[in-house]
Amino acid sequence: MRLIQNMCTIAEYPAPGSAAAADCCLGAAGRRLVKIAVVGASGVGKTALVVRFLTKRFIGDYERNAGNLYTRQVQIEGETLAIQVQDTPGIQVHENGLSCTEQLNRCIRWADAVVIVFSITDYKSYELTSQLHQHVQQLHLGTRLPVVVVANKADLLHIKQVDPQLGLQLASMLGCSFYEVSVSENDNDVYNAFHVLCKEVSHKQQPSSTPEKRRTSLIPRPKSPNMQDLKRRFKQALSAKVRTVTSV
Repeated sequence: MRLIQNMCTIAEYPAPGSAAAADCCLGAAGRRLVKIAVVGASGVGKTALVVRFLTKRFIGDYERNAGNLYTRQVQIEGETLAIQVQDTPGIQVHENGLSCTEQLNRCIRWADAVVIVFSITDYKSYELTSQLHQHVQQLHLGTRLPVVVVANKADLLHIKQVDPQLGLQLASMLGCSFYEVSVSENDNDVYNAFHVLCKEVSHKQQPSSTPEKRRTSLIPRPKSPNMQDLKRRFKQALSAKVRTVTSV
Protein backbone atom coordinates (compact mmCIF):
# COMPACT_ATOMS: atom_id res chain seq x y z
CA MET A 1 0.00 0.00 0.00
CA ARG A 2 1.28 3.45 -0.91
CA LEU A 3 1.19 5.75 2.09
CA ILE A 4 2.07 8.88 0.12
CA GLN A 5 0.75 9.20 -3.40
CA ASN A 6 3.05 12.02 -4.53
CA MET A 7 6.37 10.25 -4.92
CA CYS A 8 9.02 9.23 -7.42
CA THR A 9 12.34 7.40 -7.28
CA ILE A 10 15.79 8.94 -7.42
CA ALA A 11 16.21 7.60 -10.93
CA GLU A 12 12.95 9.23 -12.01
CA TYR A 13 13.61 12.54 -10.29
CA PRO A 14 14.19 15.22 -12.94
CA ALA A 15 16.86 17.86 -12.89
CA PRO A 16 16.16 20.77 -10.50
CA GLY A 17 14.53 23.70 -12.26
CA SER A 18 12.93 21.63 -15.01
CA ALA A 19 9.20 21.65 -15.66
CA ALA A 20 8.92 18.00 -14.61
CA ALA A 21 10.50 18.78 -11.24
CA ALA A 22 7.54 20.96 -10.35
CA ASP A 23 5.23 17.92 -10.57
CA CYS A 24 7.04 16.28 -7.63
CA CYS A 25 6.54 19.22 -5.27
CA LEU A 26 3.49 20.76 -3.66
CA GLY A 27 3.94 23.85 -5.80
CA ALA A 28 1.79 26.32 -3.87
CA ALA A 29 2.31 29.85 -5.08
CA GLY A 30 4.90 31.65 -3.01
CA ARG A 31 5.51 28.63 -0.75
CA ARG A 32 9.14 27.88 -0.05
CA LEU A 33 10.48 24.36 -0.60
CA VAL A 34 12.79 22.44 1.74
CA LYS A 35 14.48 19.32 0.29
CA ILE A 36 15.85 16.69 2.68
CA ALA A 37 17.76 13.50 1.83
CA VAL A 38 17.85 10.58 4.28
CA VAL A 39 21.00 8.44 3.97
CA GLY A 40 22.64 5.58 5.84
CA ALA A 41 23.57 1.92 5.74
CA SER A 42 21.13 -0.85 4.85
CA GLY A 43 18.74 -1.98 7.56
CA VAL A 44 19.07 1.03 9.89
CA GLY A 45 15.40 2.04 9.45
CA LYS A 46 15.57 4.95 7.02
CA THR A 47 12.22 4.21 5.37
CA ALA A 48 10.52 3.62 8.73
CA LEU A 49 11.94 6.94 9.94
CA VAL A 50 10.61 8.83 6.92
CA VAL A 51 7.15 7.23 7.09
CA ARG A 52 6.98 7.89 10.84
CA PHE A 53 7.69 11.58 10.19
CA LEU A 54 5.14 11.80 7.40
CA THR A 55 2.27 9.81 8.91
CA LYS A 56 3.10 9.30 12.63
CA ARG A 57 2.62 5.59 11.92
CA PHE A 58 5.07 2.72 12.24
CA ILE A 59 5.03 -0.19 9.83
CA GLY A 60 7.51 -2.96 10.51
CA ASP A 61 7.86 -4.47 7.03
CA TYR A 62 8.77 -2.60 3.85
CA GLU A 63 9.56 -3.55 0.31
CA ARG A 64 13.12 -3.07 -0.89
CA ASN A 65 13.98 0.63 -0.81
CA ALA A 66 13.77 2.05 -4.34
CA GLY A 67 14.49 5.61 -3.27
CA ASN A 68 11.04 7.18 -2.98
CA LEU A 69 10.47 10.92 -2.83
CA TYR A 70 7.78 11.92 -0.32
CA THR A 71 6.10 15.30 0.12
CA ARG A 72 4.17 17.05 2.85
CA GLN A 73 3.54 20.49 4.35
CA VAL A 74 4.80 21.61 7.75
CA GLN A 75 4.42 24.73 9.87
CA ILE A 76 7.72 26.39 10.77
CA GLU A 77 7.50 29.53 12.91
CA GLY A 78 4.05 30.35 11.56
CA GLU A 79 4.93 29.74 7.89
CA THR A 80 3.72 26.76 5.84
CA LEU A 81 6.62 25.14 3.98
CA ALA A 82 6.57 22.46 1.30
CA ILE A 83 8.83 19.60 2.41
CA GLN A 84 10.30 16.95 0.11
CA VAL A 85 11.97 13.96 1.81
CA GLN A 86 14.10 11.70 -0.37
CA ASP A 87 14.49 8.17 0.95
CA THR A 88 17.61 6.40 -0.39
CA PRO A 89 18.84 2.81 -0.76
CA GLY A 90 21.35 1.56 1.81
CA ILE A 91 24.99 2.52 1.29
CA GLN A 92 27.63 -0.19 1.19
CA VAL A 93 31.26 0.11 2.33
CA HIS A 94 34.06 -1.53 0.35
CA GLU A 95 37.81 -1.65 0.83
CA ASN A 96 38.23 1.48 -1.29
CA GLY A 97 35.64 3.42 0.71
CA LEU A 98 31.95 4.20 0.25
CA SER A 99 30.03 2.71 -2.64
CA CYS A 100 27.81 5.62 -3.71
CA THR A 101 26.02 5.45 -7.05
CA GLU A 102 25.64 8.51 -9.25
CA GLN A 103 21.92 8.45 -8.50
CA LEU A 104 22.65 8.76 -4.79
CA ASN A 105 25.19 11.51 -5.38
CA ARG A 106 22.64 13.40 -7.45
CA CYS A 107 20.14 13.04 -4.62
CA ILE A 108 22.63 14.48 -2.10
CA ARG A 109 23.48 17.39 -4.42
CA TRP A 110 19.75 18.05 -4.84
CA ALA A 111 19.13 18.25 -1.10
CA ASP A 112 19.06 21.38 1.07
CA ALA A 113 19.77 19.24 4.16
CA VAL A 114 20.64 15.64 5.03
CA VAL A 115 19.65 13.16 7.76
CA ILE A 116 22.35 10.53 8.41
CA VAL A 117 20.89 7.47 10.13
CA PHE A 118 22.67 4.66 11.96
CA SER A 119 21.36 1.87 14.19
CA ILE A 120 22.53 1.35 17.76
CA THR A 121 22.37 -2.39 17.00
CA ASP A 122 24.88 -2.13 14.12
CA TYR A 123 28.34 -0.75 14.94
CA LYS A 124 29.37 -0.70 11.28
CA SER A 125 26.50 1.66 10.46
CA TYR A 126 27.83 3.95 13.20
CA GLU A 127 31.33 3.84 11.73
CA LEU A 128 29.85 4.80 8.35
CA THR A 129 28.46 8.07 9.73
CA SER A 130 31.64 10.15 9.63
CA GLN A 131 32.50 8.93 6.12
CA LEU A 132 29.00 9.79 4.95
CA HIS A 133 29.20 13.25 6.47
CA GLN A 134 32.51 13.88 4.72
CA HIS A 135 31.07 12.67 1.42
CA VAL A 136 28.02 14.92 1.77
CA GLN A 137 30.17 17.99 2.41
CA GLN A 138 32.42 17.14 -0.55
CA LEU A 139 29.37 17.20 -2.81
CA HIS A 140 28.48 20.66 -1.45
CA LEU A 141 31.85 22.41 -1.62
CA GLY A 142 31.73 26.05 -0.65
CA THR A 143 28.70 25.72 1.62
CA ARG A 144 27.96 24.12 4.98
CA LEU A 145 25.00 21.83 4.39
CA PRO A 146 22.75 21.33 7.45
CA VAL A 147 23.04 17.73 8.71
CA VAL A 148 21.34 15.85 11.54
CA VAL A 149 22.65 12.53 12.89
CA VAL A 150 19.95 10.10 14.04
CA ALA A 151 20.61 6.96 16.10
CA ASN A 152 17.68 4.61 15.51
CA LYS A 153 16.33 1.53 17.33
CA ALA A 154 16.89 2.98 20.81
CA ASP A 155 14.37 0.47 22.18
CA LEU A 156 16.56 -2.54 21.35
CA LEU A 157 18.86 -2.18 24.36
CA HIS A 158 19.36 -5.93 24.72
CA ILE A 159 21.27 -6.07 21.41
CA LYS A 160 22.87 -2.61 21.58
CA GLN A 161 26.31 -2.23 20.00
CA VAL A 162 26.65 1.55 20.10
CA ASP A 163 26.41 3.59 23.29
CA PRO A 164 24.32 6.79 22.82
CA GLN A 165 27.22 8.85 24.19
CA LEU A 166 29.35 7.78 21.21
CA GLY A 167 26.73 9.10 18.80
CA LEU A 168 26.49 12.38 20.69
CA GLN A 169 30.27 12.82 20.71
CA LEU A 170 30.52 12.04 17.00
CA ALA A 171 27.75 14.47 16.09
CA SER A 172 29.39 17.16 18.21
CA MET A 173 32.72 16.58 16.46
CA LEU A 174 31.00 16.86 13.06
CA GLY A 175 29.09 19.98 14.10
CA CYS A 176 25.67 18.33 13.77
CA SER A 177 22.56 17.99 15.89
CA PHE A 178 22.02 14.51 17.33
CA TYR A 179 18.84 12.57 18.11
CA GLU A 180 18.49 9.07 19.56
CA VAL A 181 15.09 7.73 18.50
CA SER A 182 12.96 4.64 18.53
CA VAL A 183 10.91 4.84 15.35
CA SER A 184 8.76 1.93 16.50
CA GLU A 185 7.79 3.53 19.83
CA ASN A 186 7.87 7.33 19.55
CA ASP A 187 7.31 9.93 16.84
CA ASN A 188 8.15 13.10 18.84
CA ASP A 189 11.93 12.78 18.56
CA VAL A 190 11.59 11.85 14.89
CA TYR A 191 9.55 14.97 14.22
CA ASN A 192 12.01 17.13 16.18
CA ALA A 193 14.95 15.92 14.08
CA PHE A 194 13.24 16.91 10.84
CA HIS A 195 11.87 20.10 12.36
CA VAL A 196 15.39 21.27 13.28
CA LEU A 197 16.56 20.77 9.70
CA CYS A 198 13.52 22.52 8.22
CA LYS A 199 14.03 25.47 10.52
CA GLU A 200 17.74 25.76 9.71
CA VAL A 201 17.14 25.58 5.96
CA SER A 202 14.28 28.07 6.24
CA HIS A 203 16.55 30.57 7.97
CA LYS A 204 19.24 30.11 5.31
CA GLN A 205 16.72 30.71 2.53
CA GLN A 206 15.49 33.99 4.00
CA PRO A 207 17.17 37.07 2.47
CA SER A 208 19.57 38.76 4.82
CA SER A 209 17.93 41.80 6.34
CA THR A 210 20.65 44.45 6.17
CA PRO A 211 19.64 47.97 7.22
CA GLU A 212 19.09 50.22 4.26
CA LYS A 213 21.74 52.87 3.89
CA ARG A 214 20.53 56.39 4.43
CA ARG A 215 20.35 58.22 1.14
CA THR A 216 22.44 61.38 0.83
CA SER A 217 20.36 64.36 -0.12
CA LEU A 218 21.29 65.95 -3.43
CA ILE A 219 20.35 69.36 -2.05
CA PRO A 220 22.59 70.47 0.84
CA ARG A 221 20.75 71.40 4.01
CA PRO A 222 20.87 75.09 4.83
CA LYS A 223 23.11 75.96 7.71
CA SER A 224 21.50 77.10 10.92
CA PRO A 225 21.70 80.88 11.34
CA ASN A 226 24.41 82.21 13.64
CA MET A 227 22.86 83.83 16.74
CA GLN A 228 25.66 86.37 17.04
CA ASP A 229 25.07 87.43 13.43
CA LEU A 230 21.33 87.83 14.12
CA LYS A 231 22.03 90.03 17.16
CA ARG A 232 24.44 92.15 15.11
CA ARG A 233 21.84 92.63 12.36
CA PHE A 234 19.16 93.52 14.92
CA LYS A 235 21.41 96.16 16.53
CA GLN A 236 22.20 97.66 13.10
CA ALA A 237 18.51 97.89 12.24
CA LEU A 238 17.67 99.37 15.65
CA SER A 239 20.40 102.03 15.49
CA ALA A 240 19.35 102.97 11.94
CA LYS A 241 15.78 103.44 13.19
CA VAL A 242 17.00 105.64 16.07
CA ARG A 243 19.00 107.86 13.70
CA THR A 244 15.95 108.31 11.51
CA VAL A 245 13.82 109.41 14.45
CA THR A 246 16.51 111.83 15.72
CA SER A 247 16.91 113.50 12.34
CA VAL A 248 13.19 114.10 12.16
